[in-house]
Amino acid sequence: MGWLQSLFSPLKKLWFRLHATPSKTGRGIYILYDDVKSCPYEDVHVLWSILVEANSPLQPQQQPSKQQ
Repeated sequence: MGWLQSLFSPLKKLWFRLHATPSKTGRGIYILYDDVKSCPYEDVHVLWSILVEANSPLQPQQQPSKQQ
């Protein structure tokens, strides 16, 4: 019966990983936002803006239309 357990053990781990309660990933940036907002230093705000721009999805750039 050891072979049966070795067969179901990885499947059981996968099942629990897929059906576990969603983790709070991505929430850390919102916690940092409150800290950055309260910080008096301008360089912290500049670094925060760089971080936000780097993590934002890219917007499709519009091609300038050619005039004939």
